[in-house]
Amino acid sequence: METQKKVTSKLKSPDNTGRNRTGKENLLVGQLKKERILSMIKQEINEIKKLFTERNCSITRICGCYVDGGKNKKTELKQAFLALPEEEMFKYFEILHKSLSGTIGKNLLNLEFPLESESEGGTQEFLLRLRDSKLRDDALLEQFYDRIIESYEYVGNYLILLIHDAYDVPGRTKDGAEMEDASDEVYEYILACICPVDLSKTGLSYNAEENTFQNRLRDWVVGMPDTAFLFPAFNDRSADIHSTLYYSKNAADLKDDFIDKVLGCSIPLPADCQKEAFQALVEEVLGDDCSVEAIKNIHEELTEIVQEHKEDPDPVVLDKNTVETIFAKSGLDDDSMEAFDQCYDYTVGSDTELLLDNIYSSRSFEVKTQVVTVKVNPDRTDLVETKLIDGRRCLVIDLQESAEVNGIDVKHM
Repeated sequence: METQKKVTSKLKSPDNTGRNRTGKENLLVGQLKKERILSMIKQEINEIKKLFTERNCSITRICGCYVDGGKNKKTELKQAFLALPEEEMFKYFEILHKSLSGTIGKNLLNLEFPLESESEGGTQEFLLRLRDSKLRDDALLEQFYDRIIESYEYVGNYLILLIHDAYDVPGRTKDGAEMEDASDEVYEYILACICPVDLSKTGLSYNAEENTFQNRLRDWVVGMPDTAFLFPAFNDRSADIHSTLYYSKNAADLKDDFIDKVLGCSIPLPADCQKEAFQALVEEVLGDDCSVEAIKNIHEELTEIVQEHKEDPDPVVLDKNTVETIFAKSGLDDDSMEAFDQCYDYTVGSDTELLLDNIYSSRSFEVKTQVVTVKVNPDRTDLVETKLIDGRRCLVIDLQESAEVNGIDVKHM
């Protein structure tokens, strides 16, 4: 059954709901309320990707439009998917499979439609009509292509691909085993991909008929998708018509105009921008008290959350209230915490959520000056501290084990 009710995920202010909770309880409550934000986890995405094989395929129809560098429609395709030659079918499977690949929260984003987009004439309502048409309404298809061509910023030729599928979702037992003869829903969806089309490279090729090497003829080759979206999203193994799963090959370039005009969703903060925003937040909140120790304390709080969720397949989402709890637990004084609310709204955005993976480095804790860079295991920041020695600020590292310099074991320090 398609999800008919939007699930909100904003936490109430800690002043209203968390007055008597511990910091850890606030974090856990916050995470529970965020489950729907990234509810389309790897397991569910992989379930859809498994459909893109000859054995499991239930795709009903494929359509496409080839667009040149001048935004002109050059040719279109529309036919039953299973009528494709086998070799072509496998090439399309490869493209479709790639459109659901990458890191959740970076390349794959679960976007929610605003309420106004679901009214008549809205972007979500249009996509719903397109899906329900099973891609057999030529006027809707042309309108869909036109919307993409108008908003998609790309220098060069590209192919718009669109499939329709009706997946009979098998039931599952409590231990996760599939029950082939038990189904509660048919998940009907469309998947759109935008693939670059480039000339193949020049070079020599072997002509088997003439038994000679010749200059290779250059062809226009369809590449793997740069952008794609699945509608509706497959959240909790069910169609969620209020969300779409968006794919971007380049996590730093999400195609803002495309998201705004074609999907009508709020434009998310890219992964690299989330990191920069969080760094700016720390600097603004701490101000003159922004020390190695203060940053280390925040890092340790983030590390604790990582450890708590290391077995969880879901990416950890941090909203404003959760980040505030992290800062408070790290030992910030009252003056700094009073500035948090305004600083968050200014640097991150009041309603913007951050993915833990985007702001936390699992590889190292790094201290860097103009001439020295020190990297420490993120779990052992306790080995690093700052001290005032002979009137100079020094970074002190506790050498509990043997040390190496340029790969050479050091006997005496």
